[in-house]
Parts: sequence; C-alpha cells; structure tokens
Amino acid sequence: MSELIQYYINDHAALLHRVAQQLSPKIEEVGKLLCESFGKGGRLMTFGNGGSAADAQHLAEELIGKFLRERRPLPATSLCADGTAMSCISNDFGYAEVFARQIQALARPGDVAVGFSTSGNSDNVLRGMRAAKEKGATVVGLLGRDGGNAAALCDHAIIVPGNMSSHIQEMHVLIVHLLCDIVDRWAAAQPR
Repeated sequence: MSELIQYYINDHAALLHRVAQQLSPKIEEVGKLLCESFGKGGRLMTFGNGGSAADAQHLAEELIGKFLRERRPLPATSLCADGTAMSCISNDFGYAEVFARQIQALARPGDVAVGFSTSGNSDNVLRGMRAAKEKGATVVGLLGRDGGNAAALCDHAIIVPGNMSSHIQEMHVLIVHLLCDIVDRWAAAQPR
C-alpha cells in the first residue's frame, strides 16, 4: 500500500511541477481577464460535471463570498448549483442542453464563461461553450489531457498536461485558488 501512496504522490508532484512551468502565464492571463470583466460590470458563469462541477461551484462561491481578503462580492454563479433548473432543462431538453440553456438566458457580451472538463469532451460543456460564444461572452476552459474538443472553442484554455482525472482535478483546484487570489488582490484595491 505504501508503494501505491508514494507513486500517487510522486505523480502528483511531477504534474504540479509541469503546471508551474507551463501554465503560470496562462493562469495570470485568465486572472487579469476576470478582473477586467468584473471591472466593466461583467459576470462569471462556471459549469462542469461531477468533480468538475464541484470545482466550478468552488470558483463561483469564492468570488461571491471571499477568498483571502475583505472586498465586495463579485457577480459569479455556478450553472451546476441549481438542481431545479438542471432537472427541468434535462427533463424538457435533455442533459446535453443543461448548461447551454442557462447561458442562453443569462450571458451577455463582456461576461466570462468558464467550463471545467478533465477530458475536454463532455457534450454539455461543449454546448455551453458554444452558447457562450454565440452570446458574445469570453470562453475559458479548465481542461486536461490534450484539451479535447473544448480547446478549439476556448478563447483561453488552461490545459493541465496530465492523463489521470484525479490529478487534473487536483491541479484545477490549485488553479481556482490562484485565480481567486489574483481577483481578490484586484478587488480589495477597488472602491467598494
């Protein structure tokens, strides 16, 4: 058992090193994008499935509440947090439309839509990204592996260069925290 644990930790550490080397500029770029959007009255919408839904909710709630600093609440929502809307849309239009339908109702130019997918191939995430582009929102992907089909739909793709979903999600949590810290620092310096 200790060999398994050591292997998992070593694999995580190696991926963490690659993320630090390869993705730092892209994370900073997306952090600045979020600050610019919020500064101009834009809103953030996040979405994903399973563990990626949890990561999407985590990003939105940290921005509505706070991460590390006292600051104004920021207009962010997770499209996977409203079970009633999700079940209604799934029942009437199919699960593949669960994010696209919400984005069609809520998104506008200047907003940012962040889709989370470890494979980059979840149909409902892809449809949500397409809907966001059609509404004039900026599309960001927190993706894994090679980015899948989602990479081509993104204005900004942060692709974790790993193959194990659990490790990709661990890096997504780190990236969420880094984005929150960037936005927190900006927002704390703004007038309330």
